[in-house]
Amino acid sequence: MKSYQKLTQPSACRLEEEGAAPAPTGHGKLAPCWVGSGLLVAAVLLSAITVWVLQQVSVGWPQPTLPPKCLLVPESHRFDCYPERRVVVTQELCESRGCCFIESPPPAGGKRGVPWCFYPPDFPSYTLESLNQTALGMVGLLVRREKAYYPRDIEMLRLDVEFETDTRLHIKITDAANPRYEVPLEVPRAMKKAENPIYSLDFSWDPFGVLLRRRATGMVLLNTTVAPLIFADQFLQISTSLPSKFLYGLGEHRGPLLHSMDWNTLTLWARDVSPMESFNLYGAHPFYLLMEEGGDAHGVFLLNSNAMEVALQPAPGLTWRTIGGVLDFYIFLGPDPNMVIQQYQQVIGFPAMPPFWALGFHLCRWGYGSSNETWQTVRAMRNYQIPQDAQWNDIDYMDGYRDFTLDSQKFASLPSLVEDLHKHGQHYVMILDPGISSTNPNGSYWPFDEGLRRGLFLNTTQGQTLIGQVWPGFTAFADFSNPDTHQWWLENLQRFHAHVPFDGLWIDMNEPSNFLDGSEEGCPPGELDSPPYTPAVLGDSLSAKTVCASAKQKASVHYNLHNLYGLMEAKATASALMQIHGKRPFVISRSTFPSQGRYSGHWLGDNQSQWKDMYYSIPGLLSFSLFGIPLVGADICGFSGSTSEELCTRWMQLGAFYPFARNHNTQNEKAQDPTVFSPAARTAMKDVLLTRYSLLPFLYTLFHRAHLQGDTVARPLFFEFPQDVTTLGLDRQFLWGRSLLVTPVLDPGVDSVTGYVPRGTWYDFYTVRSTAALGDCSIPDPCQAPRCASDTGMVKMSAPLDHLNLHIREGAILPTQKPGTTSEATRRNPLCLIVALSSSTSAWGDLFWDDGESLDTFEQGSYSYVVFNVTQVGCSGEGRGASEVTIGTLSIFGVQEPPSKVLLNGQEKPFSYLDNQVQLHLRVPCPGESPSLGVSIPPLLALRVTGRVGG
Repeated sequence: MKSYQKLTQPSACRLEEEGAAPAPTGHGKLAPCWVGSGLLVAAVLLSAITVWVLQQVSVGWPQPTLPPKCLLVPESHRFDCYPERRVVVTQELCESRGCCFIESPPPAGGKRGVPWCFYPPDFPSYTLESLNQTALGMVGLLVRREKAYYPRDIEMLRLDVEFETDTRLHIKITDAANPRYEVPLEVPRAMKKAENPIYSLDFSWDPFGVLLRRRATGMVLLNTTVAPLIFADQFLQISTSLPSKFLYGLGEHRGPLLHSMDWNTLTLWARDVSPMESFNLYGAHPFYLLMEEGGDAHGVFLLNSNAMEVALQPAPGLTWRTIGGVLDFYIFLGPDPNMVIQQYQQVIGFPAMPPFWALGFHLCRWGYGSSNETWQTVRAMRNYQIPQDAQWNDIDYMDGYRDFTLDSQKFASLPSLVEDLHKHGQHYVMILDPGISSTNPNGSYWPFDEGLRRGLFLNTTQGQTLIGQVWPGFTAFADFSNPDTHQWWLENLQRFHAHVPFDGLWIDMNEPSNFLDGSEEGCPPGELDSPPYTPAVLGDSLSAKTVCASAKQKASVHYNLHNLYGLMEAKATASALMQIHGKRPFVISRSTFPSQGRYSGHWLGDNQSQWKDMYYSIPGLLSFSLFGIPLVGADICGFSGSTSEELCTRWMQLGAFYPFARNHNTQNEKAQDPTVFSPAARTAMKDVLLTRYSLLPFLYTLFHRAHLQGDTVARPLFFEFPQDVTTLGLDRQFLWGRSLLVTPVLDPGVDSVTGYVPRGTWYDFYTVRSTAALGDCSIPDPCQAPRCASDTGMVKMSAPLDHLNLHIREGAILPTQKPGTTSEATRRNPLCLIVALSSSTSAWGDLFWDDGESLDTFEQGSYSYVVFNVTQVGCSGEGRGASEVTIGTLSIFGVQEPPSKVLLNGQEKPFSYLDNQVQLHLRVPCPGESPSLGVSIPPLLALRVTGRVGG
């Protein structure tokens, strides 16, 4: 018997329709989840009508008589049939599309609320006409019997389903008769069908729909029968119910880490704009992670680079809308969030291993008036012995803001400054924009002359070079979809590097940004620049502050490639740096797209010197961890506006734990590098940077794991505690890896902070007293750390202005070093091992070590990798490699009673014991020529590290 079902429980909708052709083996037919009949439907309908009538009486709105099928759809499950902006949706307009029209009270704050125009349960969609088995899955034919309301709808679609792995499903829907643009992204190809998938897949035939379940729990992850599939040439839409409201990703946007499901639309179209809520920002990442009830997780990636929006609604439900390409979905089944992100990166590619120096502290500003002024800042940092690895310059260094030029007056000494940086083990990074000045006399500016000669710039529809305007004035835009442009870019960089030997590159304005809308002549009429549907982009136009969508590029039109522009430039830039230096490249890009982590890191754009901006940086960096771009951070202390000493001190504490740590601000504002503040603030900033530098071996190892298998570096708490529902909404704290908890102060005028302490024992990173309250800290040798209280829940921690709360998770072993003022100096110091014993007297940790700069050291075996594993019976470590490291100090926390002696390779050694901590000095290589290193504390535990040299 058919019955009405809630849309959030589509699993109950499975049935065989009377008279239908049998479905393929193993795949039943599904009715749409609002189909129903009998007394239950009548009762539901009567109830819905009664509630609706009472609502209209209460608000006093006269309404026409509505079809019962429209009243059957609850408000939270109304999928928008008229999503156009800047249109007053009337009943006539709505019903012209065959949809239901019910007015609803407007939401507060001007946001979009319940759609007035929504799909009825019987709205025409595609029918699945055939479904056949293939070597990897299935191929099907979808047919639409009635025309859609967008032009050039496609009558027949091809459905390809591939069971690629046990945890990855690939579903692609495209035109059955004609080729369409697809994203030129290298993705893995399955060689055989998954043998034991942890998911099951079913289809509805008429109307067509997909229903995906997790086998272990029966949880329905996707159910696309909730609204019709629409596939027109420039409007593609598919909707699904969701199993929970805990959804993350879908960038780049500013806001909390956990997205609101309250009629929230997220637009993906790369745009140059200072970060603000509710608008599309610099990058496009059509990927979401969703946490299910019970702690399981899955992810969905739509491989599509066209302008797009994703509409979230309270059902919970989601609608994808894009205006080109194909619907190419990858679904990742986890089942835990870490595994989902690893599986996602198996498709888009694992991030590159950064050079070791990239993890140091970077300093920049727009407004250094000369190379001498830049040099003064560097010298001041050295004078105060504040750690710094890289000095940057913004566009100030250029002659007329033109790429690959140097202001010969104000920055004449820049080559000498770079030489000085190198002598001190430091590095130099400069900015480049993709807009190339086009107004120079012929023969006077090689980058433009040569690019024009080779045809390497974006063109108009008439085949002329498209001219926009950026910092140097009128400009042409490099076409990085053309392989020949990569060679021209390399040649430009080689020419400039011969004069100024830079170490890394900062590629900015690469959405691409344009001070004009489209070009100096505007954009031509047509459906590329004025498509039938425009997503909710800032400026209400695809060409707002960028180039025309109709611009011609080598690979396609800009309409298709816009969101890929930053990725393509990053790829060209990383390749050029590798050829120039023969080492790992360092590139930071503003615009990003999936797979960007293979070529660059990212900074979160032109933020403000405000407390809320500091908070928003945390969900920003955590979102990019989900996107496979672990080298990420915000402008510390804020870019625009004037910071305060308190704000900058707190932000330096937080920023010291961004994976990418750079202090940067704008021109015409006071300087905000650490040297310009009071002695107390300067000391606090210096101390937290020294703490970061002491943890560089740990951080570097996290990046190795990200590069090798797609782990996150900075991660949300729910990644480690997915069954703890409290963690699902936390975005004012974060973890480095699985074991270091960062709890910054994000509010002014306070000397304490409340943070969540998950279950288990946590050790305060600084204090040497086992009975100290959380947050009551001093700053001794970074190789020391005591035990803290094992309380869980929200805890108020002491946080004076000179203190950042850090806690080590029980069971962790952290490799650290005594910090120097550069990463190069730090690397010369012996390692310190912090062993944080669990309640079961166990701990685990690892260390990856190489020369910090060579290409492919892991692949070539030129590294050391040591795993430390402590148990109550003993502790062992295994290692291999060619880079020898020395363990200088070992600190073991959680030793409950003073040991009578400590043995090193069977020989008794001196040690110290304070507040449940044993500390001893070793000065032994690991791995070294000796076959083993053993430390024992009878009768509690024994630690033994074994290893070999040579890879």
